[in-house]
Amino acid sequence: MKSGVFGVLQRIGRSFMLPIALLPVAGLLLGLGGSFTNESMIEAYNLQNVLGEGTALNAVLTVMREAGDVIFGNLPILFAMGIALGMAKKEKEVATLAAAVGFFVMHASIAAMVKIAVAGGKVFKDGQLASVVGLNSLQMGVFGGIVVGLGVAALHNRYYKKELPPALSFFGGTRFVPIVVTVAYVFVGILMYFIWPVFQQGIALIGEGMQSAGLVGTLIFGLIKRALIPFGLHHVFYMPFWYTEIGGVFPVKEMVDGAVQTVNVAGGQKAFFAELANMQLITHFNSDATQYFSGEFIFMMFGLPGAALAMYKCAKPEKKAVVGGLLLSAALTSFFTGITEPIEFTFLFVAPVLFVIHVILGGLAYMIAHALNVGVGLTFSGGLIDLALFGILPGNSKTSWIWIPIIGAIYFVLYYGIFTFLIKKLDLKTPGREEGDGEVKLFTKDDYRGRESGGAVSENKGDELSAIITIGLGGKANISDVDCCATRLRVTVKNENLVKQEILKGQTGASGVVCKGTGIQVIFGPRVTIVKSNLEDYLESPASDSPVIVSLKEEPKPAAAPSAAFTGNISSPLEGELIPLSEVPDDVFAGEILGKGAAVIPTVGVVKAPFDGTVTSVAETSHAIGITSDDGVEVLIHVGVDTVKLGGKGFSIKVKEDDKIKKGDILNEFDIALIKEAGYPVVTPVIITNTDDYTDVSNLPKGSVTFGQDIIEIK
Repeated sequence: MKSGVFGVLQRIGRSFMLPIALLPVAGLLLGLGGSFTNESMIEAYNLQNVLGEGTALNAVLTVMREAGDVIFGNLPILFAMGIALGMAKKEKEVATLAAAVGFFVMHASIAAMVKIAVAGGKVFKDGQLASVVGLNSLQMGVFGGIVVGLGVAALHNRYYKKELPPALSFFGGTRFVPIVVTVAYVFVGILMYFIWPVFQQGIALIGEGMQSAGLVGTLIFGLIKRALIPFGLHHVFYMPFWYTEIGGVFPVKEMVDGAVQTVNVAGGQKAFFAELANMQLITHFNSDATQYFSGEFIFMMFGLPGAALAMYKCAKPEKKAVVGGLLLSAALTSFFTGITEPIEFTFLFVAPVLFVIHVILGGLAYMIAHALNVGVGLTFSGGLIDLALFGILPGNSKTSWIWIPIIGAIYFVLYYGIFTFLIKKLDLKTPGREEGDGEVKLFTKDDYRGRESGGAVSENKGDELSAIITIGLGGKANISDVDCCATRLRVTVKNENLVKQEILKGQTGASGVVCKGTGIQVIFGPRVTIVKSNLEDYLESPASDSPVIVSLKEEPKPAAAPSAAFTGNISSPLEGELIPLSEVPDDVFAGEILGKGAAVIPTVGVVKAPFDGTVTSVAETSHAIGITSDDGVEVLIHVGVDTVKLGGKGFSIKVKEDDKIKKGDILNEFDIALIKEAGYPVVTPVIITNTDDYTDVSNLPKGSVTFGQDIIEIK
């Protein structure tokens, strides 16, 4: 149950990253536009002739400001669409459209209920109502988008394959999703009208509690957020504080038709950007709103680079050259972009005590920034880019940004000193301190080359890495869902026991791996989107049915593996013509990359068990099956070449994984004519996938074979 909850929360967290990915661009537009159209800044630097009202640059910057502001003003519907997109299993574009429909319908229903109530004499309290996509609805904020996104995703995943009676078949499948969403969210809207005010009051009390806790509340927030990093649940935790009443409700001045009025804005980040859009009306950004992120600049820009320097200094002399380049890159990534996982996960997995220290120092940084009235905002993470846009440009008088480098210098020394002491005192195996030839990697050389060339990764390298990842995740059949956030590949697997962490950690260049039930996270840093894209493409290719890579380092095998004792022959699982693997029209099979064996051109569309044993894997498309004999011989039977593209059409699998089989049992039935008509060779390789366990594996002479006739000799 805990594993299932973790998997769901992990998917929700990564779905939050979809709309958040818009914020750096929106924040850039709003930051530049708001800063350079700020009358106070223009007057302070005497730039009226260049940036003053009526100039061309002022017009361009005003457009930029409004373009950025509209994104922050419509975050609820963006969250609805982004969450539905991220949570949908298939046909994601349909879920995204349905989320927009559900959002409109829900708020239209609420608006109708509000109109009826007002006509009946009901008076709503200040802050209860808001204009949402032009509708006078309840002020639900981002929570409204979350309610729609999660609900629509659940409806979509249940009904996108819905079959209707023949007369209504046109409205079945994906077309049924927006229909059922429309009906459902009429009732959800009516329900929200009654329950949301109660819920709103409750979350407002939580926000008031956090605010009343003052610096202690800020410290607790910071500690929890950093502590959740290993579990990938920090997005789930901090979102309500950034975008809802849980983070507080703040009065913000804005100019409307030439007059100044005050509006209440819920959520720390929303309040900051509302103030940024009206910066000329404020004297200083509200540090009670920025308490949820200003402190991040201190440890992301200064603390973690200090930790990186400590790990470099403590590395063995002969390894400093290699480790230095890796840690420098990770430190610069943290300093400029605020992406910290490459460093955090390095010491998290090799020295957890250092992560505990980091959590404590990180939590204190939030509190210190709040205590010093630092009012610097951010869009994504606390790096130099956001500090320049939302701290330095608005000016120290409005943000008190100067405290960040001052406290940051102290944090650099603290991280460096504490980490150096603990690494040496406890003999922690941080990068460069491993025994022998062991290596803890942040990135591979190819990763850096890809980043230096704009993130491009060659197709072959992408396929090579994807093959290793697939193996590490237990094979293609074990992968249920693939997605990513800013730095992590997030995968849901069917059986967590098949995951090989040693491969994911040691062979992929990942900074670390988190396994919590069926929720798997592999940390790659900023290039993760490329890794994800390559992996998705690879999983759709025939090569992924039996992934293997020449350069993959094999794990040491026991000296007396049971299979090594077997000698004898493997009989044919098919009836047809026996040929050597070298004649199979596929380089992977013909090159014996997957192992040695033989191939059969079948004349009968039936696959039978060649021995007593167990089914170890079944391809989702039913065209390939892996079996292991009671003697330990591992065999892959792959019906046809490129037949994965048939998507299971023409195949009828008769067994499932872990089934016990007897020699002669029918494993699979397939339509030879259909495969040929689709343009795919029907030749079927029979591979001994653990070839290296034996002295020699060879095919018997070509010719006609029947079920049970020997085709492969093993010595």
